[in-house]
Amino acid sequence: MPSIGLIKTAFREWITRERSPRLPEPDLIMDDAEQVASYVRAGLEDGVMAPVYLFHCANICEVIRPGDTVLDLACGPANQLAMVARLNPGTQFVGVDLSEPMLEQAGARVAHQQLRNVTFQHGDITSLSAYPNASVDAVISTMALHHLPDEHALKRAFAEVARVLRPGGGVYLVDFGHLKAERSILYFAHQYQDRQPELFTRDYLNSLRAAFAPQDFRRAAEPLLPHAHVYATFFMPFMVAIKSPARQSRNLALTAQLKKLRDALPPWHQTDFRHLSALFRLGGLDCSLLR
Repeated sequence: MPSIGLIKTAFREWITRERSPRLPEPDLIMDDAEQVASYVRAGLEDGVMAPVYLFHCANICEVIRPGDTVLDLACGPANQLAMVARLNPGTQFVGVDLSEPMLEQAGARVAHQQLRNVTFQHGDITSLSAYPNASVDAVISTMALHHLPDEHALKRAFAEVARVLRPGGGVYLVDFGHLKAERSILYFAHQYQDRQPELFTRDYLNSLRAAFAPQDFRRAAEPLLPHAHVYATFFMPFMVAIKSPARQSRNLALTAQLKKLRDALPPWHQTDFRHLSALFRLGGLDCSLLR
């Protein structure tokens, strides 16, 4: 059963005429050491973002195959990337990010986990000049696109995804969606403030304010739409995803591994996972690996 706060927020978003403005991130590149450390901690497998990353991990696994080369755009400290790479040892991953401190954290993470299928590149996701046309099998990005300064940059990033992707390649690009009411944004930012550092709460608030609206995603994603679809969480689009069709049949071993990770979450995280899965499923996004 969703919390009273979540129900109230959904109802507010449904009826409000407010249109809160998009406010770009104060720092478009996260390179402050304290910010980076806070972000890393929140994204650990027992951190506040754990159910979100696990849900996205399952969806990513559905659009990649063994033998693929996969780009992770704005990979950050590789919390998400390491999880996916560990479950898909036969797939090669390249994490791209503009923040050197983030890449240092990412390198340390994959080294600690002894992952041999991940490399990193310092780069701008709006100009993937190191990659020729139709040269990668899949492109992913998780909770990072709001760092782009404007819709023009979002369009450039998606155009680059379309350019470097091989025909029939996999896509999973997901981020926060911009909510209509400032009170709704404040609700999500402070929902778990007792479980997260104050700095993360502040950064989370900035991220929600910087999120692009679903219509921004749909306009920017036009080059991808023949092959992928834009989905949003039902009733209130606090998260938006662009996903291509599944590229492999249901993998029972992978399904079992994901279930084991889900069952290991604490009860409140399992509740969050169920809510996120249900809201996306009602919005049309389904994942065979979570059935």
